[in-house]
Amino acid sequence: MSFGGPQWPQEPQQQGQQGYGYPPQPGPYGQQPGPGAYGQQHPGHGQQQWPQPRGGDGTPDWGALADASAAGDRRRRRLLVVGGIVATVLVGALVATAVVATNKKNDEAKTGGPTPTGAVTTTSSPTPAPTFSSVAPPPPPDPKDYITDPKKDKAPLTAEGLFPGRKLTMYGRPYKKGATSSTTNCASVTQGGLGSVLQKNGCQKLVRATYVRDGVAVTVGVAVFPSEKAALAAKKQASGGVAPLAGAGVGNFCHATVCLRRSNSVGRYAYFTQAGFTNGTKVTQKDTPVFRASDDLGTFAFNQIYARGKSQAKAAASAPPQ
Repeated sequence: MSFGGPQWPQEPQQQGQQGYGYPPQPGPYGQQPGPGAYGQQHPGHGQQQWPQPRGGDGTPDWGALADASAAGDRRRRRLLVVGGIVATVLVGALVATAVVATNKKNDEAKTGGPTPTGAVTTTSSPTPAPTFSSVAPPPPPDPKDYITDPKKDKAPLTAEGLFPGRKLTMYGRPYKKGATSSTTNCASVTQGGLGSVLQKNGCQKLVRATYVRDGVAVTVGVAVFPSEKAALAAKKQASGGVAPLAGAGVGNFCHATVCLRRSNSVGRYAYFTQAGFTNGTKVTQKDTPVFRASDDLGTFAFNQIYARGKSQAKAAASAPPQ
């Protein structure tokens, strides 16, 4: 029976039983229906118990039927809600499993994943191993080689090249440049025994310049030799000194008096200084300005000789291979 909604619960018909609202019919052998024909629960079917008829006329109790139907609807709604929740949980679990599986697959693809033995991948070409030349590059040229070997030391040697400008400053002390000179007759511009020493060791050129500061004058001379050995010998054998060079605002000095003489060498060059007072005063061990001026000009000469070698080495390094 239906009221336009869910079906009412039906009682399983007993043998020979008819629908609701009709008097019981005799069975096939004239028997009356047994117990349970109207509303008693039958074991094993799990159905709601039917209400008993109101009277003896066999008319159903429609109110009781309506209550029973409402109770059945509520039970089915609860079952539907619980079933929906369980289905949602199951669907969520399946989606989560799919997401985890997808992420794992993507992660493996991103990181490359293990490659089966014998498989060939075409996503990227193998990176070639770096190769290195078995020949080591040549070391950079040594500036000392260019002030030691005459075959490499080819730059012009001039007074202006060694002593440029009109003044120099060493350690904050300025010196004004006086006269300069250059000669291949090395012995002609020396004093005492230095001339013979230079000549014996094969001096090729001697370049001089004078500097003055606060009443102290210094003449520095740079002599070039055919080898480092010859220059070192001239330094060790030196006696006397380079002749003081006057002119260009500097008067005569270091004549008939005591002056400070020094000698040194680097590569195939030897350099000498003669320092004293411009007023002819004799130099003593206490005259610090004279010693300081001699140190400054000796350091300047060394720096200029080394710079000569450095510039030639740099030019050789940047020259195209031959």
